[in-house]
Amino acid sequence: MSTSDSQAEIGYEDFVKVDVRVGTVVRVEPYPEARRPAYKLWVDFGPDIGERKTSAQLTELYTPETLLGRQVAAVVNFPPKQIGRFMSEILVLGFPDAEGRVVLIGPERAVPNGGKLY
Repeated sequence: MSTSDSQAEIGYEDFVKVDVRVGTVVRVEPYPEARRPAYKLWVDFGPDIGERKTSAQLTELYTPETLLGRQVAAVVNFPPKQIGRFMSEILVLGFPDAEGRVVLIGPERAVPNGGKLY
């Protein structure tokens, strides 16, 4: 079986370089200036990492009320990225559903903020 670029094998050392943590969404705002419908999210990763912000295209399946207080998984060690007039500091993770809408990844039960994926 051949592998494409998206399926290239990596070593464990590569995996541990990606710092995926769990955090709780503590603030949500509409982001009407975004090219595609999005929210601004602030996520609390606990005392060691603190609060980080991002924008995310989640408006099709989530409302601000359903996001607030929700635990999500995010990559916390990417460099900040300017998204329009907003600086994104993390990448919240999700999978596409059958229609391509983002379904967020989070723990099945409450865990301490800042926990690292392994």
